[in-house]
Amino acid sequence: MSIRTVKVSDKGQIAIPADVRASIGLEKGDELVLLQDGGRIMLQKTQSMTARMRGEFDYMVKNSERVFSKLWGGKKDDAWDNA
Repeated sequence: MSIRTVKVSDKGQIAIPADVRASIGLEKGDELVLLQDGGRIMLQKTQSMTARMRGEFDYMVKNSERVFSKLWGGKKDDAWDNA
């Protein structure tokens, strides 16, 4: 982890240090996601955030499939397949 101090311009802009950009592969034109929680701000590359969010929901899908198979996996429910 790296801790840096950057200044905010009169337009609200900051400069991300070159070594930080290089270490995460940030290039001109890349999109960032800005997360704000109270007084904290976090920036993350859009691609890495998308991959992270995809993984965050995997457990929900697996759990939902398990629950629904218990609720609707019985022989009584097979009748609906033939209706």
